[in-house]
Amino acid sequence: MKLRRTPRRVLAPVAAAAAAALTGALVATTPAQSAPPVEDCAAPYPIADLVPDQPVTGLTVSKGTTPEPFTGQVIGVLDNGIGPGLEMVMVRLTSTEIDRVGGIWAGMSGSPVYAADGRLIGAVAYGLAWGPSPVAGVTPFEDMDDYLAAAPTKVRVPRADARSIAAATDVTAAQAQQGFAELPLPLTVSGVSAARLANVKDRPYLDKTAHATSGSSAAVTAGPETLVAGGNLAFGAAYGEVSIAATGTVTSVCGGKVVGFGHPATFGGTVTAGLHPADVLYVQEDSLGAPFKVSNMGAPVGTITDDHQTGVTGTFASVPVPATVSSTVTYGSRSRTGVSEVEMPSYAANTVYYQVAGNHDRVVDGYFPGSENESFVVTGTGPTGAPFTVDLSDRYVSSEAISDAVSYENADTVWYLSRLPGVTIGSVTTDGTVVNNANTWTVASLEYRAGGSWIPVAPRGRVLGTAGTTLRLRAVLSGTDDATRKVALSVDLPRTLAGTRGSLELVGGGELYTSYWDAQSLKQFLKLARADVRNDAVVAQLYADTGGRGTTRTVESAPTQRVVQGMKGFRLVVQ
Repeated sequence: MKLRRTPRRVLAPVAAAAAAALTGALVATTPAQSAPPVEDCAAPYPIADLVPDQPVTGLTVSKGTTPEPFTGQVIGVLDNGIGPGLEMVMVRLTSTEIDRVGGIWAGMSGSPVYAADGRLIGAVAYGLAWGPSPVAGVTPFEDMDDYLAAAPTKVRVPRADARSIAAATDVTAAQAQQGFAELPLPLTVSGVSAARLANVKDRPYLDKTAHATSGSSAAVTAGPETLVAGGNLAFGAAYGEVSIAATGTVTSVCGGKVVGFGHPATFGGTVTAGLHPADVLYVQEDSLGAPFKVSNMGAPVGTITDDHQTGVTGTFASVPVPATVSSTVTYGSRSRTGVSEVEMPSYAANTVYYQVAGNHDRVVDGYFPGSENESFVVTGTGPTGAPFTVDLSDRYVSSEAISDAVSYENADTVWYLSRLPGVTIGSVTTDGTVVNNANTWTVASLEYRAGGSWIPVAPRGRVLGTAGTTLRLRAVLSGTDDATRKVALSVDLPRTLAGTRGSLELVGGGELYTSYWDAQSLKQFLKLARADVRNDAVVAQLYADTGGRGTTRTVESAPTQRVVQGMKGFRLVVQ
């Protein structure tokens, strides 16, 4: 049942790009592809053979889908620079675009770096932590299939190596000693505005560093043939009206598989995520951090299956079977439905929030007070593979922005549910009607039926009932618009309550919330969902002392068409 509404338990926020993925999701048998990519099957270059000032070349994309060359030279090798037994190759790179934006950029992760003989040294994966720089940390290709235990996000540079970097570049030794950090993978979200992304509330499933994409991913014509060494590679968590992806670069393609990034996307190990091509619009300069590329993601052409310290691996043999997220919003004469597909199960809550919020922004088209009556249905399968359905309906109100009240509530519910053991989300469907009226009810007083009349009860006053009968009640509600309404409730009084005393409490549904945190299993979650109290209902909670054990009765009124707030307590005497 619902409890009195208190501040929700605070979780330490984590970046969406670092959320662990659920494993073992199903994949479809037919990828959406027209032509396979050209395989390079590059041979690895032994890191032990590298020498300072050795020339290197590489490939990456700064616009469109065609890889462009860059050049550079080796600075040195940082022993155990990425992890135990995993060296980092330090290189200084140059090209027209690298020079223009001040250094390597977020999204270059995975860009292949070759020796003069064509063998593959590794993938650009790290940049100097202090800011823009042409100095890159390269993950050795000969280790990109190794799955190590711990993923550093920052690599310290010894003083001697820092001096080497400073001597070969315009970076100071002090700056170099601040170390290398993973090049960020630009997390992009389509289907919502930049303002919405910039103002998301603290939630464990939302990333405040996400960028809005510049256009619809459905319009991208990039196909699997663009997933070549140096080409764009997008790690897709969701696709459709809302697309959530981290975009980097392909390191190598061989044997029907693609390897990229040179560092983890989510460090989920064995994962299921969408393998997508992408089309780069441009590289954005950033004087305070690494520049980043802005891109649009194309349709899925495969599945990312591995996400480890040295990079990600995907296959072109299949695409993920997604969970469908659908949102219908009606406001006056305006109504529309938006649909997105969740490719990475752990991103279901993210997708629900962005889909519902984005659709409200499109239809309601403004931040203003209002209320909304909404249905919310989640389907999926439980630990045994048996299907389940969560079917809820409720009314929401906000004195600021009604779209916020609905969007977070739905996404929170999916977040709780999707984290339960063995639960797989199949679909999430919301259907809401928004009105400008933000009036609410407040519990003001109580009446009970006795002797053929309705007896008013003062606060903390006495309600007199008879054991073996039904206690008929009327909650008296006052509105923010000075309206008044009386709502009927009935509570059965068993004969065993004769001669007892207790309490009777009226509580507005808007004061309550369902404590899904208490659920440790799908069975418990479904029980809580079935007991959910609507925000626009009134609850009568009766307690009678029966020899130390106590008897509790709880009844819920019919919906009142407004959110009900407040509570009143009364004494109960049963004859």
